[in-house]
Amino acid sequence: MVQRYTNVAIVLHWLVAALIVANVALAWIWPVLPDAQVRPAIDLHKSIGITVLGLAMLRILWRFGHRPPPLPRGYAGWEVTASHIVHWGLYAILFAMPLTGWIMDSAYEKAATTPMYLYGLFQWPRLGFILALDPATKKAVHDGFGEAHEIIAYAVYALVALHLAGALKHQWLDGTKEIQRIWFGR
Repeated sequence: MVQRYTNVAIVLHWLVAALIVANVALAWIWPVLPDAQVRPAIDLHKSIGITVLGLAMLRILWRFGHRPPPLPRGYAGWEVTASHIVHWGLYAILFAMPLTGWIMDSAYEKAATTPMYLYGLFQWPRLGFILALDPATKKAVHDGFGEAHEIIAYAVYALVALHLAGALKHQWLDGTKEIQRIWFGR
């Protein structure tokens, strides 16, 4: 039976967590940035989102091949259920956020004439079937997926808060060293 998280799982966990924190921070600060800095912040946000999508795919593939260690004994049934719901909710969001953002960006009215560059290094493609939509449909797609992107952001806040609260509860109140499990693999 698996006794610890793999080093790859640990690195992916913390890398994705750091990128999510960075992306949330960017979304919060660009409304107060000077105009000349808004577009670079949004472009960085998009690049990070695409990176999270790639890492999410890698995490899922890794998880299928490498089972995580079982939860420590003594968890109440509701805690086990809550843990699974929160973790799979977070996995769903790792896909939903970048995909809704990519669709919204592809439906941007100037997407065909304003290329998107991944970290300024190379052009990242927009979704062609979205670019090909008529202007009215494209605007509806942009607005609808933009709204979904924003609503999912609130789910990110809620699920991350639950995830952290559960880890801290088990670490400090139950003494199960939950934080060491994902930080150090034990």
